[in-house]
Amino acid sequence: MTAGNGTPVAAQGSRPAASAAVAPDEETSATDLVLPLVAVGAVGAVAGYGYLRRVRRARDRTTPGGIGTPPAAPSAIPSATLSAAPPHPADLDAVACASLVRADDRVRAARAELGFAGELLGPEAVGPFGRALREAEGELTVAFRMRQRYDEGVPAEEAARRHTLAGIVGRCEEAGRRLDGPGRLGSPEPALPFAEARFRELAGRTGAAQALLADLTLRYAPTATSAVTGNVEQAKDRLLFATFRLNRARQAADSGEPEQAVRDLRAAQGAVGQAGVFLGGVDRLAAALRDAEGTVPAALTGAEAELAEPRAHPPKEGERHPRLLNADSVLASVRQELASGQPYDPLGVLRRIVRAVVPLASGRSGVLSAAALTVAREAVETADDFVGTHRGAVGVTARTRLAEARRLLTTGGPADRPAADARALEALELAELDVRAHGNPAPGAGETAGTGGAVLGGIVPADDPEHGHPPGFRQV
Repeated sequence: MTAGNGTPVAAQGSRPAASAAVAPDEETSATDLVLPLVAVGAVGAVAGYGYLRRVRRARDRTTPGGIGTPPAAPSAIPSATLSAAPPHPADLDAVACASLVRADDRVRAARAELGFAGELLGPEAVGPFGRALREAEGELTVAFRMRQRYDEGVPAEEAARRHTLAGIVGRCEEAGRRLDGPGRLGSPEPALPFAEARFRELAGRTGAAQALLADLTLRYAPTATSAVTGNVEQAKDRLLFATFRLNRARQAADSGEPEQAVRDLRAAQGAVGQAGVFLGGVDRLAAALRDAEGTVPAALTGAEAELAEPRAHPPKEGERHPRLLNADSVLASVRQELASGQPYDPLGVLRRIVRAVVPLASGRSGVLSAAALTVAREAVETADDFVGTHRGAVGVTARTRLAEARRLLTTGGPADRPAADARALEALELAELDVRAHGNPAPGAGETAGTGGAVLGGIVPADDPEHGHPPGFRQV
């Protein structure tokens, strides 16, 4: 981002990159910022291993419209031509999927960019950009809801389904126009120092995050921490990428190359932002596990209270309902697990209780409703973190399920929370499969360290990671 006079502007909004060769001038400039993490040669490999290890537990299966690298930008079939010469349904579906991925990438990047600029400049200075982002988010929300319904077979008629796909494309294009409207997001001269300060703050947090994660792995079962396995390594990889881009941005600014300074600064801010997501995910999970651990005994008591009525009045005299049998079995299993004294997964235990008892519950037990909210919220946030930091590889199906999970969580009632949890877990699994299919990006010749991870995270475009514009608000 730049101000009207071309001064580099602090911006945020993109994703990670893979390790690569470093040009001699970049290697020298990197000494300006010290990254107190790990050896440069090892961090990229460790980060790659971290996220690949996370997805090994995912099952091998086909993901409709979601596996592999997201579709290219939907420029092949402009929406203006859809009514004139209707394309083949499969082609239109591909355009709609690509439109959703592209729009989601831009909205996510703009959200991160605005967050950074707002903190630096204040809410009033970025007001028009905030309004544009909210409008773009509204268009994208509707488009994802249309896609979810489409995947569910609604509408059923072929003509109506074609109309739905065209509507998705139109909504996504309108979201892009909203982000283009305000122009460039400008900021004053302190943009680079502000970015460097944020970089150093996050670099200093990596040690504490690593220690916290190690403690969590000792206290809880492996399933409790699998969602953040590799987070610290990936944060280090993003910060490594930011090191080079921040120094290159300062060199470009000093050399009178404002456009290059803008691109490098925005890429660095995107990487710093994702490092914050990775580290924040460890902190959030730790808090969620502590809360869940304290809720489990009350949830068991509430579950017993909710089952009193169905136990007293089974469907037929002398017959126990299969769901009641299952609930009794789950509660007995949970008690046995807690009594064993072995590390367990508090969120997983709450999820089992909720799934087993809620279908039979009257809703009188507030603790079960609270437990359902806890597990659903954590599932949605975990899936959103993963999609956001790996969006260079995540396809449309995972994003659509995540959007539906968030809709159920934010606009639905207590009865929708188990469904929100299920959709979020599905989104996470699909996204992990997408990343596994995408693979670990190989370094490109002449790329700065961490560029493969930045491409994987969508921080820089895959077709031109060194000089391409990161997504977000309009930059030209």
